[in-house]
Amino acid sequence: MEDDGGERSSFVISLIENRAKEVGMAAFDLRSASLHLSQYIETSISYQNTKTLLHFYDPVVIIVPPNKLAPEGMVGVSELVDRFYASVKKVVMARGCFDDTKDELMSNEQLFFGLSQVLRKFPKETDRVLCHFCFKPKKITNEVLGADDAKKSQMLISSIILLKTALDALPLLSKVLKDAQCFILANVYKSVCENEKYADIRKRTTNFRKKLSSVRIGEVIDEDVLHARVPFIARTQQCFAVKAGIDGLLDIARRSFCDTSEAIHNLANKYREEYKLPNLKLPFNNRRGFYFSIPHKDIQGKLPSKFIQVVKHGNNVHCSTLELASLNVRNKSAAGECYVRTEVCLEALVDAIREDILMFTLLAEVLCLLDMIVNSFAHTISTKPVDRYTRPEFTDNGPLAIDAGRHPILESIHSDFVPNSIFISEASNMVIVMGPNMSGKSTYLQQVCLIIILAQIGCYVPAHFATIRVVDRIFTRMGTMDNLESNSSTFMTEMKETAFIMQNVSQRSLIVMDELGRATSSSDGLAIAWSCCEHLLSLNAYTIFATHMENLSKLATIYPNVKILHFYVDIRNSHLDFKFRLNDGPKHVAHYGLLLAEVAGLPSSVIETARSITSRITEKEVNEMEVNCLNHNQIMMAYHAAQRLICLKYSNQKEDAIRQALHLLKESYIDGKL
Repeated sequence: MEDDGGERSSFVISLIENRAKEVGMAAFDLRSASLHLSQYIETSISYQNTKTLLHFYDPVVIIVPPNKLAPEGMVGVSELVDRFYASVKKVVMARGCFDDTKDELMSNEQLFFGLSQVLRKFPKETDRVLCHFCFKPKKITNEVLGADDAKKSQMLISSIILLKTALDALPLLSKVLKDAQCFILANVYKSVCENEKYADIRKRTTNFRKKLSSVRIGEVIDEDVLHARVPFIARTQQCFAVKAGIDGLLDIARRSFCDTSEAIHNLANKYREEYKLPNLKLPFNNRRGFYFSIPHKDIQGKLPSKFIQVVKHGNNVHCSTLELASLNVRNKSAAGECYVRTEVCLEALVDAIREDILMFTLLAEVLCLLDMIVNSFAHTISTKPVDRYTRPEFTDNGPLAIDAGRHPILESIHSDFVPNSIFISEASNMVIVMGPNMSGKSTYLQQVCLIIILAQIGCYVPAHFATIRVVDRIFTRMGTMDNLESNSSTFMTEMKETAFIMQNVSQRSLIVMDELGRATSSSDGLAIAWSCCEHLLSLNAYTIFATHMENLSKLATIYPNVKILHFYVDIRNSHLDFKFRLNDGPKHVAHYGLLLAEVAGLPSSVIETARSITSRITEKEVNEMEVNCLNHNQIMMAYHAAQRLICLKYSNQKEDAIRQALHLLKESYIDGKL
């Protein structure tokens, strides 16, 4: 489209679609900095509505998602642009808030199980060993050979073996990811698996010593050497990391190591025959070296005096002998000599690895990402029933709605975990949660935070349904503790945390507070909690506030955007039966603190006196609360109706469903049942 001056328009268009035939279009005018948003149902297979809008805006750039998300029978917006707008620059950009990685892993079992198996081939410590190559250590010389040098050399050799093992496993990862379609996995395949630099690192030629020239890494490092976790196998792999014949002193140290290892095993065979101990075992650990493990049932009476350092360990006896101790010292010394000589041989290789540290850092980050997606997120989802985890939806200004949410950790511990829901919107942006001690308030607050975090890092969430307003920060104030280092009491620490929240909160933040003002006098604590709630209400931020102060429920009689919830507790025979179920409205549970104090063992006379005092104090407050609730009932009815209308405004339901919902809303309002 051309304006009056004949100049071409300066619109940048972004298109996205889903399998329900919905198309979203964002048109940004670079000249006026205005944004036009459209969302509609594409009723035509030929995308007639989309073509009309594209013709109207005449964009200079069209942004499309990388994957086809159109329903069967439709070509998709990306192919539409290729066919009819080939002259317009097309930019492929990934979906912003949520990637399709988990969807592909859940639908492609071969990819999921293939990745699970391949990731086991990569050592878990790949990212941690990179620090060994960031700084150049002091050069090892023949004149300086001590115990500390041997230990440092062992760690360096172990790190090189670990990196070699990771490089050897890359072809397997490439094979699994070759046909991956989602953006993250396809990008990993392109940036790592197809990157020839990794193969070049594996085969690069370098001078290891003056007498060696143009020796490939594969010709120096033994191909059979792999990263091992069993202590003695790891020690053996480290001693034989470099092939034989490269260093004469190293070959001599290896021979000594093998001879002492063989002598130790021969000694064990000798004791089995001499003392009739057929089940004698020869374990090894890095701290103690080799030692003997003998079952209790094989010991007749006392062990011979030859055995020393006898320690009972379960059904076995761990011990040693002077001969074994002497061989251990010689074996450890020979291994240390192997480590130092091996490091001397690999000095140039370490320098080469240090030059390519960025490539190894990229590999480590990719492995961590895949481990998180596959072994944490996808594995968790795959081990649960189909309806236990769901893919969350995201909105910019919509509500935070979680239906039957669960704590992702506690539900794995308690099979009878009770799910609870939450709904917060701009029309009802503060939820005050009340209930007795141990009723589930703190768990509920943590559960909401964890679900939001899981959703925004791209994971499915433990709920039947979840729509999340993207938050910029989650502010929490939980727990009560002092800080001796800063000379802050419990109350001062609480106020500092609250002040930080007030100074940094924005309209897109989520604030979660578990008790406020409990560490000072009742009147001051209530005043602070009340004023903080009013301040947060003025910011339109989403707030969840857990409290024992029943007076805070009066906020709902003044501010219609405050919602009161409580955790239901059943009282039977003066005992609290916790249901851990969240219900609407305030709920006065009489003397629940006294009931818990009685369970804790306070004298009955103290309990009875306290019960008499608190009943007189609370009687007046409860009556006043009930009167206030009746007075604001009509206001809340109108406000709830407005809240439902706002929700329907942002709803993606069809026109008939919205019309039916409006009819039911009208009937409920007239009948006073809203």
